[in-house]
Amino acid sequence: MIIEQIVGNLDRLEPEEIKKRHTEKVYLESSDLVKRIQRVKTDHGKEIGIRLKDPRDLVAGDILYMDDTNMIVIDVLSDDLIVIHPRSLKEMGTIAHQLGNRHLPAQFEGNEMLVQYDYLVEELLIQLGIPYQREERKVKQAFRHIGHSHG
Repeated sequence: MIIEQIVGNLDRLEPEEIKKRHTEKVYLESSDLVKRIQRVKTDHGKEIGIRLKDPRDLVAGDILYMDDTNMIVIDVLSDDLIVIHPRSLKEMGTIAHQLGNRHLPAQFEGNEMLVQYDYLVEELLIQLGIPYQREERKVKQAFRHIGHSHG
């Protein structure tokens, strides 16, 4: 089976629509969410080719296939993250500036800033006295690096 477009996302389906179908999952590393072409395997052993026509990233909950009784859905494996809890706008600005200088991608959930684990970032947070914790957590989207040069 070759998937060329995303059918929808679980977030936009009614719970009863999900419950009435048998669900197979494709577990991906968050870094694989940016790949438009890849070969994957469901948790039931079914091999699938993904070759998306649209230039978009995959997102947790994306539905690759759905009929009246079955669906195949993207799920994301947990990442090793640093979850930063700035106590003030100044702390948020300070750490955002420091991480931006390192070109590290970040994501935000509520008042938390998420970055992939890096011991240098952890040392920086300790040095700056900014509260954080290290967690295994699923993210819905890939950490996308943005190309940039200082030229």
